[in-house]
Amino acid sequence: MIQIDGSFHEGGGQILRTALGLSALTKQPFEITNIRKNRPKPGLRYQHLSCVKAVAELCNGSYEGAEVSSTAVKFYPRNIKSRTLSVDIGTAGSITLLLQSLIVPVIFGDKKFRIKITGGPDSPFSPPSDYFAYVLIPHLKKFCDVIDYKVIKRGFIHKGGGKTELFVKLKFPVSNYSSFEEFTTELQKNTATKINLANQGKLLQIKGSSIASNDLQKAEVAERQAKAAKMALTKLNVPINISTNYSDSLSTGSVITLWAVFSDSDEVSQINPIILGSNSLGERGKRAEDVGKETALQLLNEINSKAPVDKHLADQLLPFLALTTGQAKVSEITPHCLTNIYTIEKFLGKCFEVDKENKIIKSA
Repeated sequence: MIQIDGSFHEGGGQILRTALGLSALTKQPFEITNIRKNRPKPGLRYQHLSCVKAVAELCNGSYEGAEVSSTAVKFYPRNIKSRTLSVDIGTAGSITLLLQSLIVPVIFGDKKFRIKITGGPDSPFSPPSDYFAYVLIPHLKKFCDVIDYKVIKRGFIHKGGGKTELFVKLKFPVSNYSSFEEFTTELQKNTATKINLANQGKLLQIKGSSIASNDLQKAEVAERQAKAAKMALTKLNVPINISTNYSDSLSTGSVITLWAVFSDSDEVSQINPIILGSNSLGERGKRAEDVGKETALQLLNEINSKAPVDKHLADQLLPFLALTTGQAKVSEITPHCLTNIYTIEKFLGKCFEVDKENKIIKSA
């Protein structure tokens, strides 16, 4: 059984999420101890427990020790089968973080999946749903015949209640191969799956979405966030299109997500898109203009890094880089990155070369 130290490096929930996904895909059981040891409230929270249960259902697996505040879990995967999976986190816990535990086995598992989740589409300390849809998913399209993610209902901090749906029809289901090694060999020799993100290229445009709950419409929060962001980005001299919308939700809140689209040729690559993202949530007592401006400044920092992968996308791409071939130059090698490398190599063996000076991560 694979042994994982949940306190390694930044010691957060990402270790558990990555381990669950790779365990389901590779059919290797694992035991994780010291879960979230470095956090103010160590052990599993409700959102982490939802990850364990969801992945277990996906792969017909079982587990021991999965309860709130538990600092150790054993997980035993079995076979992944096509299905519709419905998950209710039960809190405003992040939907996109739950998807981090599911995305790898769903992308490579068995034929097709529909994942329906209730929780927080736009929650603190996690990628908002529009970042997931417009920054991450474009990189995953090359692995799928179809991948579609939609937000059915928005939900913000405190009450959640948001609903999303992910549909995936697979191109490389592991169930089609006689062994996991045959599966990875096929991925690695297929040039269409190679991750090659070495240069930022030319900035073509800025896109974004500014969304607020309906009770903030009179105060024009969505428009003010978008306007402030656009003003901070005008010096880039490229088209800027930030949509504004209001949504029915159980609690008051707002979110703005921006993404910068690049190309190293005349057209945006469909195989290795270059998209940098940034995002912020509104807070009580924080002006909408400040929320928009801070998001724009985050994006400017990513653009000025000259890297084709932003610091938040980097650790989310790592499992796919490990399973295929290629390289990614990132704006920052974060503790999340290093923690994810540690976890991935527990399941796949030594598979990364990290050039910290030049901020390049290669599949070994």
